[in-house]
This record gives sequence, C-alpha cells and structure tokens, in this order.
Amino acid sequence: MPGNPYSTYESANIEGMSQRELEASVLTKAGVMFKRCQENWDAPDRDEKLAEAIKYNQMVWSFFQAELVQPDNPLPKKLREDILSLSVFIDKRLFEVLAYPNPEKLNAVININFNLASGLRINSSSTEQAKLAENF
Repeated sequence: MPGNPYSTYESANIEGMSQRELEASVLTKAGVMFKRCQENWDAPDRDEKLAEAIKYNQMVWSFFQAELVQPDNPLPKKLREDILSLSVFIDKRLFEVLAYPNPEKLNAVININFNLASGLRINSSSTEQAKLAENF
C-alpha cells in the first residue's frame, strides 16, 4: 500500500531543491509557523503551536550553527560569524518567549527568518542564471 501522497510529493520536491532553496524553504516554514502563532495568539492551542514552532526553529538554527562552524564551510568567515551571531540572538529571544510569552517578541525572529530566506532565494536564482549563461 503506498504511503501518504503528500509525503511522497514533499520528499520529491525537496530532492529537486538546491541547498540554498532548501535552506530558504525551512526558514520560511519557521517564519510562517511563528506568524500563525502571532495571528492566533488567543487560541486554546497556542502553547502547543508555539512550542512546536520554537522547536522547529531551534532545529533549523542548530543545523545552521553546526554547518557554519565546519572548517570546510565555503562561506566567507565574516558572513559565517554574522549568521552565528544571529543564531545566538534567536536562541536568546526564543528562550525569552518561552519564559515570558508575548506575540511581539516573535517579530524579530520572523523578520530574520524571512529576510534570510529571501536573500538565499535571490542568491540561488543569481547562481542558477550565471550557470545557464555559461552554457551559451
């Protein structure tokens, strides 16, 4: 019996993504999860949804942290340091949200996630365009 068709589509979609597109996608998902929490702050399942969003976001940023400290990471040192600084800020902010929940405290994390995702998409698209131009 085949598995969940959505899961099959989702994994096929991920397999076709570049690394940057995948990173942009998970950052966008993390931002959307927090945005939904903000928009439904008074919902009875807010604490559950907020915990889920925080856990997902921490997983995403933990992955970035692990990748950025690798000696063979191709990003320039200054960029890696800047992104690591953002990750520390995000960790602190999320612990603050856990201790003292407030929807406005999510704004900075949402904006960072969306802006970084946007930058990754722009760079990914520029890189793909440059590769296409090389083939002509």
